[in-house]
Amino acid sequence: MNLYTINTGYFKLDGGAMFGVVPKSIWNNINAADENNLCNWAMRCLLIEDGNRLILVDNGLGDKQDAKFFGHYYLNGDDSLDKSLAAKGFSKDDITDVLLTHLHFDHCGGSVVREGDKLVTAFKNATYWSNERHWKWATEPNDREKASFLKENILPIQQSGQLKFIETAAADFPKDILIRQVFGHTEAMMLPQLTYKGKTIIYMADLLPSAGHIPLPYVMAYDMFPLTTLNEKKSFLTEAQQNDYVLFFEHDPAIECCNLQLTDKGIRMKDTFKLSEL
Repeated sequence: MNLYTINTGYFKLDGGAMFGVVPKSIWNNINAADENNLCNWAMRCLLIEDGNRLILVDNGLGDKQDAKFFGHYYLNGDDSLDKSLAAKGFSKDDITDVLLTHLHFDHCGGSVVREGDKLVTAFKNATYWSNERHWKWATEPNDREKASFLKENILPIQQSGQLKFIETAAADFPKDILIRQVFGHTEAMMLPQLTYKGKTIIYMADLLPSAGHIPLPYVMAYDMFPLTTLNEKKSFLTEAQQNDYVLFFEHDPAIECCNLQLTDKGIRMKDTFKLSEL
């Protein structure tokens, strides 16, 4: 198995929303806000090469939205999905599987592209993986979360016939890939767990969007069930620290991976490194 970091660019979100009840006087030292209270965040995806399988975990914002949409999120940086894949010697047509941790627009927007006046899947030869509980949650959204579930990112996947649900075809994944589910951020978000070079690597998605979210109270205001997130974090961090897991961050603008240590303040970050350094 080979793992590759795929950077798809950066975007901006409100710092208060990203850090929830934590005051700006504290979180601003972690990820400093601009004059509009916006912090810059990565959209860091993971590419898994295993035999004849090329599995992409999440795919960023995409580029099909209009200028008004991007005006809210300030897409920035030189990285893109296509450029990052090409830098590793691949293209979208090489992808055999797209594993979507969840269907919020910054995780699945690259799934679908515009071809003229049509919306079509970006990965022509891939199976797209979700799970039945989350798919139903996303396609029948609650009023609070519906702005994060954009139909143009989601429905064309099903219409293409390329969609499968993890529960009904789990055996199709390589044995070194397990899928965990968590329920605080959104219903049944999936976290890939990989065995790689003797290490356990967890793709954190939005359970821990950044290293700055490791302390327990640092829960996003975006989370549907913050107390559930709190309990999920507490359990996971204990497991990860005791077993020396590697945490791979999707949104941290600077830190790609870390492991954990137990301190007098609780579980905190230990060493930081890039995936390529393992």
